[in-house]
Amino acid sequence: MYKIYAILLVVMLACLGCEWRLRHDLRNNETDMFVERYDKWEAFFLTTGDFSAMQEMLTQYPLQTRRLIEDVLQLGKVEDANIKTRFYNYFQDSTLQMLIAEVDDQYGEMDELDGQLEHAFVRLHELVPEAEVPSVYTQISSLDQSICVGDGVLGISLDKYLGADYPLYVKYGYTDRQRSMMVRDFIVPDCLSFYLLSLFPFKADATKEQRDEHMGCIQFIVNEVLNSQVFDNEHVTKARKLVNERHLAYADLLKRA
Repeated sequence: MYKIYAILLVVMLACLGCEWRLRHDLRNNETDMFVERYDKWEAFFLTTGDFSAMQEMLTQYPLQTRRLIEDVLQLGKVEDANIKTRFYNYFQDSTLQMLIAEVDDQYGEMDELDGQLEHAFVRLHELVPEAEVPSVYTQISSLDQSICVGDGVLGISLDKYLGADYPLYVKYGYTDRQRSMMVRDFIVPDCLSFYLLSLFPFKADATKEQRDEHMGCIQFIVNEVLNSQVFDNEHVTKARKLVNERHLAYADLLKRA
């Protein structure tokens, strides 16, 4: 009997040690990264039910947590008495637990992507001075918005970038075209595009053609930032001609659209 108790004690201590190391890593392992790994705190809470992790999210990432719970998932106000339980229970669905596991598998390490994002936003600021470098974080949003932008803060929903052939995307009816962009390589272009659109939004009375032209201008600038033909359509071509023929600054191109 004593041997059984001793074994159980060793197992419990090992589990506690693993949990402590995870918390230690969450707090200290990403300090030199451009992207805040908010998704790791989120996943830790949603898979363990450890409410101290949720408290850490509310304390260290108040804007991100409020945006996720109130605006993206629309679960209520973060001040609600039972919001932590509501948030936790929402993600106990087996499909959402699969998403959390897949994000951890594909994005457990993202140093290369982190460097690409930092370089891209610094480059964007050089080309469009009005585009200050934002604070960037990652999250898991239940297949909702890909990119969330506001108040100089940009959130990336990693669960929307798990690959064109990811089974859940097929199951839930995403088109071939949509799935072709739900890949790791589209994270940086999407971040730049949505961020520019937040700074230079569509005019309230813009027609569909005017909106398409405006997006063409944004996509052209994204191509320039990345030095790659990520986007290629007639509106991008038109934007390129405007810049070359009229010697427009990139910000002026966006303001006129």
